[in-house]
Amino acid sequence: MEFKHYSVLLDEVIENLNIKPNGIYVDGTLGGGGHSYHIAEKLTEGGRLIGIDQDEEAIAAATKRLEPFADRVTIIRDNYENAVKRLSEIGVTKVDGILLDLGVSSYQLDNVERGFSYKYDTELDMRMDKRQTLTAKEIVNNYSEMEIFHIIKDYGEDKFAKNIAKHIVKSREEKPIETTFELNEIIKAAIPAKMREKGGHPSKRTYQAIRIALNRELDVLENSLDGFIDILNPGGRFCVITFHSLEDRITKVNFKRNENPCTCPPEFPVCVCGKTSKGKVITRKPILPSEEELEANSRSKSAKLRVFEHI
Repeated sequence: MEFKHYSVLLDEVIENLNIKPNGIYVDGTLGGGGHSYHIAEKLTEGGRLIGIDQDEEAIAAATKRLEPFADRVTIIRDNYENAVKRLSEIGVTKVDGILLDLGVSSYQLDNVERGFSYKYDTELDMRMDKRQTLTAKEIVNNYSEMEIFHIIKDYGEDKFAKNIAKHIVKSREEKPIETTFELNEIIKAAIPAKMREKGGHPSKRTYQAIRIALNRELDVLENSLDGFIDILNPGGRFCVITFHSLEDRITKVNFKRNENPCTCPPEFPVCVCGKTSKGKVITRKPILPSEEELEANSRSKSAKLRVFEHI
């Protein structure tokens, strides 16, 4: 299957990265290399792009796509939460720009065997890195009802989380839940018919929640933002594209804290905590896709871009 991935908010990312032809840039979520291609295109011989991804199929596709710029591109297979360490191993301690395009790629969603989508009947998997042993099937069949409830409630923000968790546990007592369509039927039965008519596919939130939990997506994001900001050169930009309200909140709060880290009570006349600003938030409100982009790619609907600049 061809690795197709529409590069969300592409023009906005390229504009906000303020690319210097001889700068060093990191794409922490390389995917098929869509954004990276346009970053590499703007670099001269002195410039460098480092792409990181944990998905071997993404690495293969991006390597092929970025062939014209092989002299200035380095690709690393890893989770971006290890990026700062991996960069220092290749002698990179400071960079001029970083991009994170979070969530799951169109290729991963449309590749039937990966089990990311409720649209195709296949084994429950959802691993972004196939080297990982834990799968969605394991979560659904072995986690306690309370654990499944919290995953669906916290990461899927589904008001029927309690009922869905109850139905999953009841169903697996009869036989293990093996496939996406089996899980779809269980979720469908847990949501009142009247409610199923609105708000899209009934499985959407549960699948998103299981995927986030399985791949530790929110923890990885939370653990990575400060480290990325710290390796930016003065004037360096950090662009983060989110697709989920919790990802967006984590990014927004982090950027705000890095801009104004002072923890002194408001009544103190001067700051005594000694925490100094690392830069400024460029996007007071997130940048959203244009009408044209929404028409061309419906999956960009929930995308939000936030940008931080180091001082």
